[in-house]
Amino acid sequence: MFANHMFKAGVCAVIVATAGLFGAYSSEAQTRGPGYQVDINWPKPLPGKWVLGGLGGLCVDRDDHVFILNRQDVLPGELNAGTQAPNIIQFDTEGNVINSWGDPKLLDDRLHSCHVDADNNIWIASAPSGMIQKYSQDGKLLQTVGVKGKLDSSDGTDKGRPLNSPAAIFHMPSSIFVDRANGDIYVSDGEGDGSNKRVAVMDKSGKFLRQWMPEGMATVHCLTMGNDGMVYVCNRQNARIQVYDKMGALKRTIQVPWTPATPNQKQEFGGASVAIDFSPDQKLMYVINQNSGTVEVLERDSGKVVTSFGRAGSYPGQFNQHHGIAVDSKGNIYLAENRGRRAQKFRPVQ
Repeated sequence: MFANHMFKAGVCAVIVATAGLFGAYSSEAQTRGPGYQVDINWPKPLPGKWVLGGLGGLCVDRDDHVFILNRQDVLPGELNAGTQAPNIIQFDTEGNVINSWGDPKLLDDRLHSCHVDADNNIWIASAPSGMIQKYSQDGKLLQTVGVKGKLDSSDGTDKGRPLNSPAAIFHMPSSIFVDRANGDIYVSDGEGDGSNKRVAVMDKSGKFLRQWMPEGMATVHCLTMGNDGMVYVCNRQNARIQVYDKMGALKRTIQVPWTPATPNQKQEFGGASVAIDFSPDQKLMYVINQNSGTVEVLERDSGKVVTSFGRAGSYPGQFNQHHGIAVDSKGNIYLAENRGRRAQKFRPVQ
């Protein structure tokens, strides 16, 4: 468990100075809709010479505390200068580390996303993995659905042929959402090419209920549920969000348009709809667009893009493979970067 540390903020001087040179705003122009400004003072410096690996994702609890998922894939030799940061790190609203945990015997290595349920418990998905898990705020394992190390494939590994079995076992679970109405657990199972391609639904005990195969998806990279009761599923490679009812009937499709900055590119840079979350009033939907290096801001009802923020890069307000997104009760937006190995906070501004 995390112990209190006293430390100085001087290690952030270079970042702060750089932000002063290049500006704290997350994009060069905000001509439409709301604006978003990066908070260069969040988070505070990490204690204990911690070194982060790539961040798979993050989530926000009912107290607006942020949990980040550290994959611990540090570079060779990096730990000569520091120590391995824990898998799960919890920050308060000011960016202070207030807790950390993670048992490698329980967690899978490649942490992908997390979700906070109505009881303030933390659900974690890893890909590839044969399971999803529920933890208490202090890291006590409360529930496992599936079996660690046993994947839904012809040989039980990530090398085997994915089976899309109608059962509570997984191949590459990418996102989790627990229905506030009845506790049913929705899982997108299909993070990578050559994986399952389904949304699986279990009851709160983990018993399998049903599944559906989203149309036209190479991967099923994320899902969430709106307060309209619809399930929003990322079609990562085809630049759209597909919206289903709880039984798996497709109700609408929301396009996430983008244009390469340099014409005639032969491949995408991660996809245009990688992860999504909503504003507190759910009028807006935020979509990670790795192809453009931005966050797209859409009206949820109409699907119209109203603005975007960010750009590719490593300065504050820019993104180096942003991969996870979460919004707190005040409308602050948090982004987790895999290659950038950091989390950033953006405040809404008028």
